[in-house]
Amino acid sequence: MRIRTVIDGNAFYEIDEDCLEERRRKQEREKNRESTESGTGQSRMAGRKEKNLRKQQGKEQR
Repeated sequence: MRIRTVIDGNAFYEIDEDCLEERRRKQEREKNRESTESGTGQSRMAGRKEKNLRKQQGKEQR
């Protein structure tokens, strides 16, 4: 368990680094889950792939 101590004036805080790290991971997973559920992440990739494919086909025709 990693703990960081912060003294701010008369206030004294102990911050549990492991807890903060787990909270950040959880928020990141939720953020990724939301983007994949809405389909924006996958549709962007499909659009990019299609655009790159068109570019390559155009170069082959020249």
